[in-house]
Amino acid sequence: MISPMFLSSIAPLAEQQVDSTTIWWVVIVVAAVIALVFFAVIGQFLGLWLQAFFASANISMFEMIGMRMRKVNARVVVESKIQAVKAGLLDVSTNDIESHYLAGGHIVKVVRAMIAANRAGIPLEWKHACAIDLAGRDIFDAVQTSVNPKVIDVPNPVAGRTTIDAVAKDGIQLKARARVTVRTNMQRLIGGATEETIIARVGEGIVTTIGSSGSYKEVLENPDRISKVVLQKGLDAGSAFEILSIDIADIDVGDNVGAKLQADQAEADKRRFQAEAEKRRALAIAREAEMVAAVQENRAKVVEAEVQIPLAMAEAFRSGHMGIMDYYRMKNIQADTQMREGIINHTETTPRGKTENRP
Repeated sequence: MISPMFLSSIAPLAEQQVDSTTIWWVVIVVAAVIALVFFAVIGQFLGLWLQAFFASANISMFEMIGMRMRKVNARVVVESKIQAVKAGLLDVSTNDIESHYLAGGHIVKVVRAMIAANRAGIPLEWKHACAIDLAGRDIFDAVQTSVNPKVIDVPNPVAGRTTIDAVAKDGIQLKARARVTVRTNMQRLIGGATEETIIARVGEGIVTTIGSSGSYKEVLENPDRISKVVLQKGLDAGSAFEILSIDIADIDVGDNVGAKLQADQAEADKRRFQAEAEKRRALAIAREAEMVAAVQENRAKVVEAEVQIPLAMAEAFRSGHMGIMDYYRMKNIQADTQMREGIINHTETTPRGKTENRP
């Protein structure tokens, strides 16, 4: 039988052994968790690292982990770096690619554009390509346009117009369509004018050339004259493109605008002259009315004056300035005067050849 004293002596040793076992188990569990996390992270980037290693992309595991910490898509960066290295773009570093990704750029398009430019012998630096991409331009499409020139329709059918209309000096309208072949000017791509400016300039040149022609027949006989004149103006200055050629695809005869304008002008002149004649007629009518009023006014004055004659004669009789013989002599003179006026009026109203001469 075990004595109590013995049990009391070995109890601290048992407790110490249990505490040591617990600590060791905790250490083992923590180490296992750390190992699992480490191998999980390593396993996540192991395939990508091996891909970069065998491609000589020179991207370490710690750089990939750092990309994950900076919220950068490591796979996109690694694949872009492998494409650049395999294409011979050794001056493009991993930091450059990651920086452009963090700036919001399209690193896949930029790398593909750099590879295409390198293959085509077009000088294009990484910073310039990144600047074009950040400016909102499609850098890969720009490089493709430099290699394979682009054809632009003038006018653009999407805008709702199918022809450029212009009028020659003889008044005949011509409707033209042109096709402009351009390629991208990489040096002027940033800040350069777009396709809309090229379309507007070429359309203006077509209108100016047709408008300066003496006859529409000259344009129909030599449509290439339009292309030559427009090309000489240097319409690609300040734009992101270089114009290679301007070809007149179609040119048709429109309306006789000059004749229509002359007819409209004649109609306008007719209306103006009619208005002026109506104005003069109205003035004449008003003047006639004024003269009639003046005649009536003068007649009223004559009547008023005639009323004063009997009064004056009566006053003359009373004052002795006029006698009865003087009165009869005046009446005879008035009668003779009325007779002569009647003869004159009768002669004027009788038809020619039937005039009656009365004593």
